[in-house]
Amino acid sequence: MNKLKIFSIALFAFASATQAQDIDQAKKAMDAEQYEKAKTILKNSIKSNPDEGKANFLLGNIYLKSNVIDSAKAVFTSGLSAKRDANFNYIGLGQIDLTNSKPSEAKAKFDNAVKDTKRKDWEEFLYIGKAYTNAENPDYKKAVEWLMKAKEVKNYGAEVELALGDAYFGDKNQNEAFVAYRSAYDTDKNLIRAKMQLGVLLKNARAFGEAIKAYDEVIALNPNYGPVYRELAETYYLWANVTPRSYDEYIQKSLGFYEKYMTLTDYSLSSRMRRADFLILAKDFKALEVEANKMKQLDKVNPRILRYLGYSAYQNGNTDEAITALNDFISKGENKVIGRDYLYLGLAKAKKAFAADGETLDTVKFRLAIKDIQMAVKKDSTLADDLNAVGKEYFSKKKYAAAADIFEIAITNPESKNYLEDNIYFGLCVYTENRGKKPEAMDKKSLLKGVAAMDKVIAKAPDYTESYVYKARLNSALENDEGTIDAYSKFLDIVNAKGPEGIQQNLGKVTEAYNNIAAIYANTDKAKAKEFFNKTLAVDPTNNYATESLKILK
Repeated sequence: MNKLKIFSIALFAFASATQAQDIDQAKKAMDAEQYEKAKTILKNSIKSNPDEGKANFLLGNIYLKSNVIDSAKAVFTSGLSAKRDANFNYIGLGQIDLTNSKPSEAKAKFDNAVKDTKRKDWEEFLYIGKAYTNAENPDYKKAVEWLMKAKEVKNYGAEVELALGDAYFGDKNQNEAFVAYRSAYDTDKNLIRAKMQLGVLLKNARAFGEAIKAYDEVIALNPNYGPVYRELAETYYLWANVTPRSYDEYIQKSLGFYEKYMTLTDYSLSSRMRRADFLILAKDFKALEVEANKMKQLDKVNPRILRYLGYSAYQNGNTDEAITALNDFISKGENKVIGRDYLYLGLAKAKKAFAADGETLDTVKFRLAIKDIQMAVKKDSTLADDLNAVGKEYFSKKKYAAAADIFEIAITNPESKNYLEDNIYFGLCVYTENRGKKPEAMDKKSLLKGVAAMDKVIAKAPDYTESYVYKARLNSALENDEGTIDAYSKFLDIVNAKGPEGIQQNLGKVTEAYNNIAAIYANTDKAKAKEFFNKTLAVDPTNNYATESLKILK
């Protein structure tokens, strides 16, 4: 019996040592973003040693990174029945609660995870801090609180310092993040991610050249460390967007580095998804469609693949496929739907609303498309920036009513980089759509909105003369004589203040203003009307309308 007991203890010690080795290998693979490799290690570990709960916890975290919440929850729940380290799985379930905006439920699970910890235990505090950092609804200050508890126990712990760096970085505390990352790397020179994050801080500060030098130092230490190539790709992408002359060169570099990243991270679904997100930013939708179809072969049930299929199908001209994929994605209630999902769905529906000839518009279908685009901007106001090009495309095709609908959504975000231009286009579309119609057929509600749009432009750019002209025309269509005279008069004040050169540069609009003001006065004040017609002839002696009108007034 004693021999049997000794054998059992030895067997347990061997199993524990083996599982610890598996955990260590899995963590290294996760750090290198080789998630398929890590999953294989952890699944085998769970199968051979189901009494250890740490493997479940780490496997669940990989599923969380891939946004496969159901699988993560199932693995964490299974891990709760393990005999050792089961408590870590409460942390995973707590992170799901944070993602689902249930902070009180998350706290209860975190408290459960630490209730039986001993004086020297610190990993539970570490992972709770990470959960607050990594959740889709993060709370970085809470993360720091828990990580400080870990630091109290594990002083000078490199993993804790790295996690603190991530929390401070998320909280936009660059200085503290730098200190934490540097401390993590100084403590453990093998923790290469900490050194890489020093480059990420430089990228975040838009010091792109310095960031690239920092990444090169990481590559010199370990040329096979995949994540550094992803950071290089994302840095060159950002640099491209602020360096128009080098845009194509930098985008090509970024795509090349992302491909290098993929070759070093085992083409896991998680890595592919991250690359797919990057391809959307880089606007390489041909590559995105190829990537999405490869992901579909790997995992036919992951709903996020439908997003990539929908985006790429729309951009590549396959509107029916885009509508089908995005409708399927959005209709699955468990998916985290973002504004861009509705944007692409709405834009695809808008294209579909036009007949094959590109001219005839199904207004009922277009209204449904507009509702999706409105939802997109409601969920993410920054998407208003994307509507400028869409509205201009409709405008160039003389689809003024459709363009007005697009620009009207765009101007709901006053922080949009195209805000002034979108307001101008909206007013111009409304005016052009109503021009030439009989008064009873005009859309007066839209015309009033057009006037309001011009007022917004005038408030932000009072010297922009075109806005006064557009406002006057809109008021004229509304038969608002007072508003028409006021807008034209303000336009004339600005132009006349520029002297003869300013008048000549705007001669057509100057004569338009004088003639329209005169025409309004012709019914009530002939002397005023003559005065303004003569002002027209003073700058344009050959103006036929003013000459003939003066003859009639005599």
